[in-house]
Amino acid sequence: MRNAHLRTWRTTGTTVWLAGLSSVLLTGCEAPLDLDAVRDQAGQAIKRTDFYQAMARNEEVVVLTGNNGVVLVSSDNGESWSRRTPTSESFLALDVCPDNSFIALTFDNKIWHGNANGDNWTAHSLPSQEQMMTAACAPDGNWWAAGAFTTIQGSTDQGETWTETSLNEDAILNNLQFIDADHAFITGEYGLVLKTTDGGENWDYAGYLPDEFYAHSSYFRSDNEGWVGGLNGFIYHTADGGENWEKSPTGINAPIFGFVAGPSGLYALADNATVLQQTGRSWQKISASDQPLYLRTGLILPDHRLLAAGGRGLLLNLETPVAHSASTD
Repeated sequence: MRNAHLRTWRTTGTTVWLAGLSSVLLTGCEAPLDLDAVRDQAGQAIKRTDFYQAMARNEEVVVLTGNNGVVLVSSDNGESWSRRTPTSESFLALDVCPDNSFIALTFDNKIWHGNANGDNWTAHSLPSQEQMMTAACAPDGNWWAAGAFTTIQGSTDQGETWTETSLNEDAILNNLQFIDADHAFITGEYGLVLKTTDGGENWDYAGYLPDEFYAHSSYFRSDNEGWVGGLNGFIYHTADGGENWEKSPTGINAPIFGFVAGPSGLYALADNATVLQQTGRSWQKISASDQPLYLRTGLILPDHRLLAAGGRGLLLNLETPVAHSASTD
């Protein structure tokens, strides 16, 4: 796989218009908890049929996307939400761009461009026949997507035209993250770890995860240090840009679905409404709930609270213990 040939070509896309720990648990399910105040705030925006997949924020709003075209927008850091459904297709990924606009990927291979308020969304068709699974907006404003058959697509003109590259491997890429304008990582099936050092012009193998570990989620702090998570509560850490990986103790068996980084440390989101915080080389559970619902996406709010979202309309607003701030130095 290390010597796979890359192929590149250009196509044209189309555009159409189409929108000491304390926690508060927000869920659309009827439960024996007193959530009247929460429901009054959120209205009918949050539903128990929602399965949230991705969250991002700019200077003005927080945007949360999920299945069946759901887009939730909050201008008060998650205290209340308004609901939009610009499409019936499920959202897979979401990112914020340098100009404060948003891009989001749907299951029908379209990139949706949302304005800075999150209330107007435009669809741009991706050229590949392969299923795209992840998307990111680079620091220079370029759009990127990656997915099946190790396919990577990029656009420098907001979805009007695309370049496409494949490593010709029958593997799915499902995590794409830009560290800076030049460096980005992609992780996926069969333990693949890919890297670019020239802003996406070229991609190459950075290394392989142990035992072909399938990374459900990944987060890179720099072009050297990163983490991946997946089944059985496994989290692996690299300090050399993906060449070597070391497993970190987590104390759980639940799948890891996401990472959230902030001033108070690094957090991992897992099944059973579980939140872990990095403590040195290991991880400590800081969430109180054990509901059989996954957490997949989140972010750190300006007041240092962690807002996380997952299945069945689950929203978790968690106070983060600053004393446990992560450090691997």
